[in-house]
Amino acid sequence: TYDFIVTPVTPTPAFKLGENMQDPLVMYMADIFTVLASLGGMPAIAMPLGNNKVGLPLSIQVMAKQFKEAELLAFSRLLENIKP
Repeated sequence: TYDFIVTPVTPTPAFKLGENMQDPLVMYMADIFTVLASLGGMPAIAMPLGNNKVGLPLSIQVMAKQFKEAELLAFSRLLENIKP
């Protein structure tokens, strides 16, 4: 078993302002990776990771076991401190 699961928050970098506003399915699928924590009742936190080559923001999601919020926050602080 694992203490934490780390995934991207979204399958792609952030959309440019106003991009993909006409397709609700694209907008819905943009947060598909966050559904697992919601359905599983697991604590999760999204953290900025930096920017891609064209300057759009990237982020990661860290999930923990149920009722392990304190451990999740401690691990997130650790990641935040080692991030370049």
